[in-house]
Amino acid sequence: MNCKAIIAVLGAVLCTILLLLAPARVQAAAGTKVVCVSCHSTLPGKYGEPVALWQGSIHAESGIACNSCHGGDPADAANAMSPARGFLGVPKERDVPAFCGRCHVGVEKDYRASAHGRALGSGGPNCVTCHGNHAVVKASLQLINEKSCSRCHGFERARLIREAMEETEKRMAAMEGKIATFRGRGVDTERLEKGLFALRNSYRSLFHNVDVGMVRAESERIRGELERLDKILRKVDEAERVRKLAGVAVVASLLLAALLFSLLRKSYD
Repeated sequence: MNCKAIIAVLGAVLCTILLLLAPARVQAAAGTKVVCVSCHSTLPGKYGEPVALWQGSIHAESGIACNSCHGGDPADAANAMSPARGFLGVPKERDVPAFCGRCHVGVEKDYRASAHGRALGSGGPNCVTCHGNHAVVKASLQLINEKSCSRCHGFERARLIREAMEETEKRMAAMEGKIATFRGRGVDTERLEKGLFALRNSYRSLFHNVDVGMVRAESERIRGELERLDKILRKVDEAERVRKLAGVAVVASLLLAALLFSLLRKSYD
């Protein structure tokens, strides 16, 4: 047996031992036992750091563990890093968008069409530059901030883009709340929900665009569509109000008729 084979065997034995000794909460971090998490969580320094970062990420919250991105066999310590089991390892800088794009297909497309994507390989940022690699946070406008953006360039353009998108975000959240209220009242909101879903997809495609004019124009278009949905809701609300008033009028008429009938009976008696 050569040295490489001996090291591989010893590594597998060590990981198996660590797996047995690992705390239960680490085992359950991704919903199932993942030997990568169990093994690396007990290792010092840079070998254990990815697990600590991952545990507070949106990936961990969503049940996405090491093997979801890096491949390999999450249930077999001896073959966890075997290429035969699909292990991919760490991607090179230029390969990161394709690596992440296996799940985030639309996002990769938007990124590659942007100035950031066109600069990939020549100093431009890739996904992990802004989103991180293991401590991945939920995508939001907070990622567009001076500290992050000014690492590569001035913040002024990014600030204008964020301002345009913030107003759209507020209106979209307000619309979502209104639709939920109407749905709770028993109104059929399926068409409105589909319309909002389409607008949200259009809105999300702006996150990787660095063209201020385009972002402003598209944000304005989305806000116009949100206003159109709001008008529909106002019409529905008005129709419901008229229906309720008509119902009240009918009930009042019936009560009045009953009262008159009762008075007439008494007068004849």
